[in-house]
Amino acid sequence: MPDYARVHALSENRALTSSPDSLKKTPLHRLHVELGAKMVPFAGYDMPVQYPAGILKEHLHTRAHAGLFDVSHMGQLRLHGANPAAALESLVPAELQALAPMRMRYTQFTNDQGGILDDLMVTNAGDHLFVVVNAACKHADIAHLQAGLAGRVAVEYLEDRALLALQGPAAAAVLSRLVPGAATMPFMSFAKAAIRGIPVLLTRSGYTGEDGYEISVVNAEAEAVAHLLLGEPEVSPIGLGARDSLRLECGLCLYGHDIDQTTTPVEAALMWSIAKRRREQGGFPGAAVVQAQLRDGVARKRVGIRPEGRQPAREHTEIVDAAGVRIGEVTSGGFGPTLGGPVAMGYVATAQAAPGSAVTLMVRGKPLPAQVVKLPFVPQNYYRG
Repeated sequence: MPDYARVHALSENRALTSSPDSLKKTPLHRLHVELGAKMVPFAGYDMPVQYPAGILKEHLHTRAHAGLFDVSHMGQLRLHGANPAAALESLVPAELQALAPMRMRYTQFTNDQGGILDDLMVTNAGDHLFVVVNAACKHADIAHLQAGLAGRVAVEYLEDRALLALQGPAAAAVLSRLVPGAATMPFMSFAKAAIRGIPVLLTRSGYTGEDGYEISVVNAEAEAVAHLLLGEPEVSPIGLGARDSLRLECGLCLYGHDIDQTTTPVEAALMWSIAKRRREQGGFPGAAVVQAQLRDGVARKRVGIRPEGRQPAREHTEIVDAAGVRIGEVTSGGFGPTLGGPVAMGYVATAQAAPGSAVTLMVRGKPLPAQVVKLPFVPQNYYRG
């Protein structure tokens, strides 16, 4: 399992030199401390890495029941304008103009080389777009949006809102006790609701591979909502450590590690997020590069890797072929509690990217046999209706 140092290194913010006094606190900070959380610097915030139960139990509890995560460090934005979907399409490769009201979509900001500046969720909230971006990138993303959409769309940073994630197979049953109708919300949908009279914005989404919801609520009411959810018998608080192992098992990318400005959506195996019209028409930064890669292929691909034995392969572990020639690098790696063994993701040369390909991981200078496998490592249990 990832210990404190491992999760510290997996932070979205690669520069973790802030003193405790300079770190920002989410509206749930007091609750984390009361619950006995171990707090660590993460993307400029003081965040819970684990609670007394420990990362392993938190991970398995989320897979079996329901876990509550504080993701208030993420950036919540509102885009206003005559046609914000059309405007935002000039910065991302997703099909947004066909996005139905109260539905959401995953996409990426790309640069002129097709590299990924950040990944994000976009929701058609009716009269505006509701956007959630990564914590470490949010201020750069806001500046990017303001510059790219100037004169067409107003960008509003919702700094007054917290964000909670309720994840796991019991999430729907739990939330339905507080929000009638929550259980029938489709995957990747949006709703305005109330929890015991507290207005909230709900999306049926998350980043654990499990069914669940993200709950946006004003800062002043965040602790009350958290207490209500934690009062349900199936729900336990979950920290960053288990959040990382959960998303890794389900093959989900972590920005700054599995994807960054040097990787394109095609290399990252995110082609599914680019609809046919956008593939054909382009109109987003780096479109020519992405279109050429879709047509001609890429030199490297993101893949899943299962090391033999129990030794995990961490980020930056070199991947070599049978002749000892370097073919890639691990971008995320650790122990998969659901599987009971190590798992990793990384980029390898396309010739070695097929599931079943044998590779070698150089762990502390020693060769570790491994095999390329199809992602995800464990099934994604999203609600399909």
